Amino acid sequence: MTEPGSALLVRALEANASHTSESVRAVTAQLIREGALAAGARLPTIRELAQHCGLSTRTVVAAWGELRKEGLIATNRRGGTVVAELDERPAGRALADRDLLTGSPDYDLQPDLAPAMLAGLHTDRLNRPGRDYITDRLRDAVVDGWPFAAEAFVAAGGGSEGLFLAVDAAAPAGSLVAVEEPVMPGFLDTLADVGYEVAGIESDEHGARADSLASALRREPAVVVLQPEGGYAAGGALSEHRAAELAEVLSSAKSIPWIVEDDAVGPLARTQAPSLGSFFPERSVRVRSYCKAYGMDIRTCVIGGSAELVERAIRARVHGIAANSRILQNALAHLIGDRDTAALIDTARGRYAARRAGLLSALREHGVTARSGVNSLVVWVEVADEQGALLRLARHGIVVGSGAKSHVTPPRPGAVRVAVPQLPDDDASIAELARLLAEAAGAAHREFLD
Repeated sequence: MTEPGSALLVRALEANASHTSESVRAVTAQLIREGALAAGARLPTIRELAQHCGLSTRTVVAAWGELRKEGLIATNRRGGTVVAELDERPAGRALADRDLLTGSPDYDLQPDLAPAMLAGLHTDRLNRPGRDYITDRLRDAVVDGWPFAAEAFVAAGGGSEGLFLAVDAAAPAGSLVAVEEPVMPGFLDTLADVGYEVAGIESDEHGARADSLASALRREPAVVVLQPEGGYAAGGALSEHRAAELAEVLSSAKSIPWIVEDDAVGPLARTQAPSLGSFFPERSVRVRSYCKAYGMDIRTCVIGGSAELVERAIRARVHGIAANSRILQNALAHLIGDRDTAALIDTARGRYAARRAGLLSALREHGVTARSGVNSLVVWVEVADEQGALLRLARHGIVVGSGAKSHVTPPRPGAVRVAVPQLPDDDASIAELARLLAEAAGAAHREFLD
């Protein structure tokens, strides 16, 4: 390779310890944005780069695909790959291709599950009689990092399944469930389908508000669902001071309900939030999800806390017949303790935070009110007319979430939910998205009748 740009890129990649497609993309993008790789600079072929840097061609192909989506590289007529000219980088090209609705993770920021699955096979318990509701390896992997002294643990499916299972174990159908708002997409609909009555608990930058919890407790809910990490928060994560206030309110209640804590962020959280389980270990469980961090196919969450509620959750899952695969449980244990995985999660956490901050900053420049928590997987954008905003964005191929679907009482003014994980990294695309959101924030929905 004689091209200066090729040699520079190879040296930069050789100096980088990680060999994932995301690291190749990040290193190349940084060189382009800093001007070290100038517009028009010819890049090595996929085969050349793979051979010189010890990469698989699949890794390079994935990285090049993302760089093309961002408009940073292009293939010219002679078939070579070059750094794109600035005016060839269409700002909004990648927006419609990204999941800004459900919060699907950036798959390039998740670990390769193959080594974890192989590690999960290394046990003499495979295909043996009996059920391991949680394997010894998984229990050992989570117990030291649990936010309170859990009496018992059980593994279940993904985080959403675990949350519904814990609520089902705590409260019979028809009961009142109090939930900290805003909640994850689909949760309120599922509670309604099962037949629960629901009360909302307002939150701010310190977590659930004590006065709002007190108001909900006067209605004597069977279970309170909190979000200490603030996975879908418009404010922030639960603080130590607020946790103590909530505990005082609960202690004063006529009867202390079951407490279910939803940790949808899992390892992606910047710091672990305090738990009400520290005050009420016999009445609390925390549901920790790992799918956003490690991938949907790990399909294992952990429920830990009250022995009685864990036992109820086991019985609620097909009368105790169902149990998660030992292979999946031990694969998750491997990922929790693996240093390379931890390094990749650190990268993902930083990238998600930068994307969230970038969109919030761009929206502020347009005068749009938007909020998000320190661990939040979403940005909440204030709009005059929710339906009008959703339709306006849909005309551009951009699909975001309804604020009303995440609140017991629809917020006033309205809001739309923009998922963070797949937001673009380049400033031009973020600026374009902010512009479209600003236009949608003032859009009105009008229905015409004949």
